[in-house]
Amino acid sequence: MPKFHTVTLPDIALRVALEGTGPLVVMVHGFPESWFSWRHQMAPVAAAGFTACALDVRGYGGSGKPLAVADYDMARMIGDICGVIEALSPEKQAVLIGHDWGAPMVWNSALTRPDRVRAVAGLSVPYMGVPTRSFREVYEAVFTAKNRFFYQHYFQAEGVAEAELERDVRGFLRRFFYATSGDAGDGVWPTNKVVGDDLLTGLVDPDPFPAWLTGGDLDYYVTQFEASGFRGPLNRYRNHDRDFEFLKGFAGKRIEQPALFIGGTRDPAFNLAGRGDPVETMRREMPRLAGADLLEGCGHWTQQERPDAVNARLIPWLKSI
Repeated sequence: MPKFHTVTLPDIALRVALEGTGPLVVMVHGFPESWFSWRHQMAPVAAAGFTACALDVRGYGGSGKPLAVADYDMARMIGDICGVIEALSPEKQAVLIGHDWGAPMVWNSALTRPDRVRAVAGLSVPYMGVPTRSFREVYEAVFTAKNRFFYQHYFQAEGVAEAELERDVRGFLRRFFYATSGDAGDGVWPTNKVVGDDLLTGLVDPDPFPAWLTGGDLDYYVTQFEASGFRGPLNRYRNHDRDFEFLKGFAGKRIEQPALFIGGTRDPAFNLAGRGDPVETMRREMPRLAGADLLEGCGHWTQQERPDAVNARLIPWLKSI
């Protein structure tokens, strides 16, 4: 296990896992994960000559857990990431790597705080540029207006999803991790659900679970979420309008730092709303994009499903920047 350290910021304390010495690399997880989702990257990044830092995003694990929805908007997430950089590397910029929600967090940190970010890599969720409307409006048009269930719409009502997910944390994690993994196959994520349905009905609880998430791995996640609950993690989804208002102030700007993208051919998040070719868009929005690799057969949990393939791309890129 890496060493844990608490970074105390003006409005929150964040737990970070640290390993190695050298230039700082900050890894940011998504939903429903923790610093632990980077367990396969920590030692290789450290061995390559860097300080590997994986944080618990606010609301998760050993980090602070404010209750208000607005405490989880993108501006605060960027503030947390940059606060960690300032605490651990006050004289130098850091490299950021993010997965799932962590990818938009690091993409937008690079966009809005180039003074703190010297390079950025995103896994699973591509960078599509400064938004022209709230993602809430996008999914409402694509899903909700057509009476099609969409998990992010379901997450909006405070307390509803919390109650469902906290009723059986282990069962939720098993079903949710499996449903968007590369192992699940077609038809595992139900397509016949309508607005008003819950999340878990119809999701498969696999037996056995794919080998990339061991029983011990799952135990760790369960202990974290049984202690923290899901309000903070779900609040991140309730800030689409606030995020849009913040980010539209950066219209016309691109991410100019060195960048890298790694995804999976079976990841539904790669082109969630079906808005053209994400790779083409990334190359336009990030002129120093070194690569945009899609791992054949990989699902949403990129660095956990395919740790060796991810590390084989991340480490040379880190050494090259």
